Amino acid sequence: MDKVQFGVLSTAKIGIEKVIPAMQKGKLTEITAISSRKKKRAEEAADKLDIDKTYGSYEELLEDPEIDAIYNPLPNHLHLPWSLKALDAGKHVLCEKPIGLSSDEATTLVQKSRSCPGLNVMEAFMYRFHPQWKKAKEMAHDGSIGRLQSISSIFSYFNDDPDNIRNIPEMGGGAVMDIGCYCLSLSRFIFDREPEYVRAVTKTDATFGTDWLASGVLDFGTGTSIFTCSTQLQPDQRVSIFGTRGSIEIEIPFNAPPDRHTRLWLTKDDERMEHQFEICDQYTLQGDAFARSILRDTPVPTPLSDAVHNMRLIEAVFESSEQGTRIPI
Repeated sequence: MDKVQFGVLSTAKIGIEKVIPAMQKGKLTEITAISSRKKKRAEEAADKLDIDKTYGSYEELLEDPEIDAIYNPLPNHLHLPWSLKALDAGKHVLCEKPIGLSSDEATTLVQKSRSCPGLNVMEAFMYRFHPQWKKAKEMAHDGSIGRLQSISSIFSYFNDDPDNIRNIPEMGGGAVMDIGCYCLSLSRFIFDREPEYVRAVTKTDATFGTDWLASGVLDFGTGTSIFTCSTQLQPDQRVSIFGTRGSIEIEIPFNAPPDRHTRLWLTKDDERMEHQFEICDQYTLQGDAFARSILRDTPVPTPLSDAVHNMRLIEAVFESSEQGTRIPI
């Protein structure tokens, strides 16, 4: 194969607006088909995005022998069941974050993937593939900022639509599951280890029953990471990384624009130095990296064990808030 043939489960907004157009530009990825429980929606998406095949059910798409891999952008509560069904159908799986609703679900997927050694499964944390994050991690450990000591991150938007899946508990809604997972993931990515403790506070919307605000401190032993995420605040995203001799600021850490240069700044010895990165699409890079592991029969760039660790940390955030104390990881 020169390219991996992908089928998409659902016409989810993130797929239609971001991931599919990006993967259509990939060197190693081709979007062959898209499915929806309503055939008309699949046909409308296919017309818009120039996709050859459409299916009126996810099952039909999984039965297509020409599809090598599945991209799963379904609501959170459907990540595990349809990823399992895709593996049963002999398809590789690129699944949106979070990988499931719990660490138990994540572990179930790990166990299933081990019984399918010829199939690759990866959680789609796209930010890790952008060169700005690779540079930030390199600088955090090569002495550019001295010893890594602390990270500060915030990710927020405002959404009070009661029908939106992010505001429905049963579908895996809430700030921590939707965007707080980035704050936790990046902290583990930059420190390159798991935290020892977490102390967190969450606020629950009285109407929706989902967490609309969460803040916490992750203790990595050698340093800390402080985060805030919210579904009912002024939209914002910021990440700063601090060391004993300098700091790093990433301009647009999560939704890096695919049509212009991105930047980060290293501040050291009272001097602020700018690093600019070539125009790229992190979703394209993610798709190609995943496809490369399929074509070369090599491990995926981000193993499922990472998804399990992130889910355990999400659970610890809620446990800490409920108990009002720090929780060991």
